[in-house]
Amino acid sequence: MPGISGAGAGGTAPAMAEELLEQPQNWLTGWLPSWCPTSMSQLKAVESRILQCIKNKFSTRYVSLPNHNKIWTLTVSPECRDRTPLVMLHGFGGGLGLWIQNIDHLSSWRTLYALDLLGFGRSSRPTFPREPDGAEEEFVSSIESWREEMGIQNMILLGHSMGGFLATSYCIKHPERVKHLILVDPWGFPQMPADPSEIRRPPTWVKAAVAVFGNSNPLAVLRAAGPWGPGLVQRFRPDFKRKFADYFEDDTISEYIYHCNAQTPSGESAFKTMMERFGWARRPMMSRIHLIPKGLPITFVYGAESWIDPSTGEKTKRERPGSYVKTVAITGASHHVYADQPHSFNAVVRDVCDAVD
Repeated sequence: MPGISGAGAGGTAPAMAEELLEQPQNWLTGWLPSWCPTSMSQLKAVESRILQCIKNKFSTRYVSLPNHNKIWTLTVSPECRDRTPLVMLHGFGGGLGLWIQNIDHLSSWRTLYALDLLGFGRSSRPTFPREPDGAEEEFVSSIESWREEMGIQNMILLGHSMGGFLATSYCIKHPERVKHLILVDPWGFPQMPADPSEIRRPPTWVKAAVAVFGNSNPLAVLRAAGPWGPGLVQRFRPDFKRKFADYFEDDTISEYIYHCNAQTPSGESAFKTMMERFGWARRPMMSRIHLIPKGLPITFVYGAESWIDPSTGEKTKRERPGSYVKTVAITGASHHVYADQPHSFNAVVRDVCDAVD
């Protein structure tokens, strides 16, 4: 029977830490619950329903960092210690629960770690620096501190969307810790074109949010909508229910996304600091990709129907001559390629991991 350990026993240190994380951190968190039908307890409950689908041995716990922040962490197949572990970083507005269709397959022969990035999901939600480089460094520093606390020497690092941007930034600073970098529809790589006609159109929900809230945090609409927030997720992102239909017939995933993003907008605010527009970074990664040592292999995995520009992979290959850079486009997948075509995605990632060891 799959189970969750390290988070539920009353009176234990992890449980006390979890209770502390659920306390209001500023005036905003004190006001939000009275308007938004959300709480960390509700997020915990819906995440538990998702993780119950995992068949392999797993555990969850908070990993305390030296600066007292905490990273919510899922460990799967801890007994597979003879292979390089796979570490998975979710994208903007996500959480570790969204990997549910990939976890068992990718952890069949190696340990898998999935974490809620700092400021997202059930991890701590601190105030980030207000400069793009400072916010980025805060994320990267938290990943490295998490790795040290976990005792991971080397890893295969996979990041989706914003998680891909941060995974790349991590590899620039700590390349010796990564054996292979897997970038799944990564955000924030190219420079924003000067010609508006060259800019790919963002998803409908992004355009709707911008129309209503302008330059506010990207998901402010969920919190401003209060009790109508959960309905907005189902209205603007009905595709998520379809993506996970093999696992959940109800609105479990929509509820999870809502509760992940109706909390204090910590990581969300940091993302806004780092972005020029939703699809563009203030500090584009392409201008820095050459800083990753040539010996570190990179695989790009794109959804063939994604709004993310897939030419980044080929541009990276030109920027890193003599290095291993491979690009894979998965047919029938959009931005959330891991959920659109999970079987194809799992096969591609499994092949990359097997090539490592």
